[in-house]
Amino acid sequence: MTLSSDHISVKDTWTDARLLFALEEVVEKELNRHLAVAKDWMPHEYVPWSEGRNFDGPLGGEPWAPEQSKVTDVGRTALVVNLLTEDNLPSYHHEIATLFGRDGAWGTWVHRWTAEEGRHGIVMRDYLLTTRAVDPVQLENFRMQHMSEGFEFDHPESMLHSVSYVAFQELATRISHRNTGHHSGDPVCDRMLSRIATDENLHMVFYRNLLRAAFELAPDRTMCAVRDVVVNFRMPGHGIPGFERAAARMALGGIYNMRIHHDDVLQPVLRFLKVMEVPGLGPEGQRAQEEVGMFMNGLDTEARKFDERLAARLARQAARKNG
Repeated sequence: MTLSSDHISVKDTWTDARLLFALEEVVEKELNRHLAVAKDWMPHEYVPWSEGRNFDGPLGGEPWAPEQSKVTDVGRTALVVNLLTEDNLPSYHHEIATLFGRDGAWGTWVHRWTAEEGRHGIVMRDYLLTTRAVDPVQLENFRMQHMSEGFEFDHPESMLHSVSYVAFQELATRISHRNTGHHSGDPVCDRMLSRIATDENLHMVFYRNLLRAAFELAPDRTMCAVRDVVVNFRMPGHGIPGFERAAARMALGGIYNMRIHHDDVLQPVLRFLKVMEVPGLGPEGQRAQEEVGMFMNGLDTEARKFDERLAARLARQAARKNG
């Protein structure tokens, strides 16, 4: 499908309402494609229920202790962050339902996306509690604190900012889940998170393709939105208690860090959209395009420094272990 903005002579006429209407056909097309390829799955099938037993409390079971967990230390940290991120689904739904609406193809997508995302929190919590992978009391206290604060998009400027954000965020979440599984030390956990990551990838494709259509309609505004999101990107779980410390552990553990963010999240989406090659930009769009390029170069430099520091850290640890 090729969209045309020839009938829009003044860029300021691209209000959110006009863009939502203009992109409705694209949303319907992408929704139909998504439904054709997405596979339903049962969360309960990914949980080793036979490993479960009562916790202490009204049922008089056994209290949790760290040695009961079969996952690695970094796996435990990442699993808590990933689940708490998924737990804020009610706030995410509120944000996108308010922005995209509840009618037509947009509304159908909003509800379908929410239903699919709901599986992720269900299966992760069931797995974590059944296998005693994490401290259940701490997990619940964190959940209450995190959800009580809610969530708002960092970029409320326009619907294009929101579409840009979720295009990158869905891929970032997929990468975080996938790497957490790889580093968890438990094949059951790895299989569960791989299933979740498959969903996240399909969600990324939906938003990425929608963003591509937006570039055809309103290239300058879309470029500015992409610039704002790329330069100031934060994961949706940044409000989780102790997030900065947990993020540092995950970075050192190879789950999510600057190198991964640059190579596996930002670059693939920017490359697919051919952001640095978008034609027909005005002065504002050209400036935003240049700023994206400069930011990516700077991030690559910072990521290279991080790689060097991490390699040195691992070498010191290996030397101490062998000494």
